[in-house]
Amino acid sequence: MAPKILVIPGSTRTGSLNIKLAAAATDELTRAGAEVTRISLGDFPLPIYDADLQTRSGVPKHAINLKRMIGAHQGVLWVTPEHNASVPALVKNTIDWVSRIQDGNESRGQVFRGRAFAVASASNSRFGGARALAALRLILTACQATVIPHQFALSFASEAYDEMDRLKHPPDAEALKTLAGQLIEMSERLR
Repeated sequence: MAPKILVIPGSTRTGSLNIKLAAAATDELTRAGAEVTRISLGDFPLPIYDADLQTRSGVPKHAINLKRMIGAHQGVLWVTPEHNASVPALVKNTIDWVSRIQDGNESRGQVFRGRAFAVASASNSRFGGARALAALRLILTACQATVIPHQFALSFASEAYDEMDRLKHPPDAEALKTLAGQLIEMSERLR
């Protein structure tokens, strides 16, 4: 049975290079045999995390729905932009809310354990969002997530695609294929 992989672009901006990379990753994961779901965080709007707000109102339903969606998959790929050498507020805030949820007898943040995570980024810089990937890896690891060793930082991303929005440079396509393969393998191992 094919592993279920969730792809989460960490941007909602029209024309985002990271949404484009998430689409390319979705295609690669599908070709590699995974059952893939790609979402938009725009469909899960959340207020800025505030413990007082959580005490007063509980966890927002969009955070609960997103947590359950993550829980329904064996693997998750985060595709994040880089803002000021780190992850954007949208990504951090989403993880902050999801990590607070306890369903039934679960411990807080249980959804991050027992499944494989991968990280990727696209940027017009020569670093390809590598600093955001380091920050995201640290955040996910702090949530006790298993993050695969391979990551993908797509440099000069506005020039990286052909007219069909496929990665046109063989080293980039190979790096994405390696990431997809590792994520699928780890997802199957953790099932």
